[in-house]
Amino acid sequence: MAVVLLGAACSARVGDASLDVAAGPTITATQVAGNLNFPAAFAFAPSGRIFYGEKNTGRISVLNPKTGRHRGFFRVPNVSSSGEQGLLGIAIPSGFPSSSPFLYAYATRTTGGALRNQIVRIKDVHGKGSNMTVIFTSATTPGTYHDGGHIAFGPDGNLYAVVGESHNPSNAQDLRVPSGKMLRMTATGGIPKHAPLPGTRIFAYGIRNSFGFGFDPKTGRMWESENGPECNDEVNRIVPARNYGWGPHETCSGRAPRNTNQDGPNPNLPKLWYTPPIAPTGIAFCRRCGLGSASNGRLFFGAYNTGDIRRVSLTKSRLGVAKQVIAYHHSSGVLSMQASPDGHLFFSDGSGIYRLTLA
Repeated sequence: MAVVLLGAACSARVGDASLDVAAGPTITATQVAGNLNFPAAFAFAPSGRIFYGEKNTGRISVLNPKTGRHRGFFRVPNVSSSGEQGLLGIAIPSGFPSSSPFLYAYATRTTGGALRNQIVRIKDVHGKGSNMTVIFTSATTPGTYHDGGHIAFGPDGNLYAVVGESHNPSNAQDLRVPSGKMLRMTATGGIPKHAPLPGTRIFAYGIRNSFGFGFDPKTGRMWESENGPECNDEVNRIVPARNYGWGPHETCSGRAPRNTNQDGPNPNLPKLWYTPPIAPTGIAFCRRCGLGSASNGRLFFGAYNTGDIRRVSLTKSRLGVAKQVIAYHHSSGVLSMQASPDGHLFFSDGSGIYRLTLA
């Protein structure tokens, strides 16, 4: 599924949990920045400033959400913007900028005459980006679609990145390549200690293409949204070293989700799946997010095809899904979602950044 290109609304049949319209206080959205150029990725500095990137230009800017003022920070050079390629992810460590003055970006770039998906580290020097260093380069040629690109620092201080399978399902099951994988690396791009698959950055595999993941603040566990083919999309709880089943034998005939999650050893099945696809994107958890008691501790994620933002209640163990509701319907497709340092939930669409609020 090409999230960048699809925009038609659709209904969905869902797995594991009923879908309802949210009860209680009405959730709406307040625009904090408009007239932007496809801000597919953004991240918060500890100060509350928003660093957002333009998918098609590689420009990274800084927004003060309290004043609405913007300023330029850096432009990632040689970015390719075909299809789903481009500046796709931004991550900021918790010590930024005092103890860790680096911003991280995931981008599809032309380098050495070839296209590659890369993660670069950019130093903050007096409020401007400088000294860009490449810390990771995918060995697989990017696809026009399925490049993934979301990056974020986890509770363990390591950098996590999801890399799409480059429009080649076989890559997702090939442990020799990074495509179709959830990766974990150090802040300098190295293989961390106690790697789930020793000697590699691979944290999990069998992934088709993802635009979002987030960490449950109560458990530290990762949850990920995944774009499937024309028959079903997914929400997964990511377990280290496990296989999520995407591969060359996928088919849209048969019963979902086993039809699209049948490759490799012991495939993990999704906690939620959607037929027809909704194109799930960013994920964020509510922790004192100001959206009422019904939202505290819940997982929120957006969808590009429908514009819906869903609120998901996890089971008591927080290992599965108990219930989901449509908490808010946006007028256009949702791209990224993030929680601010003070807990509020923000999201972006093709032209702006918004904060979820109570009406």
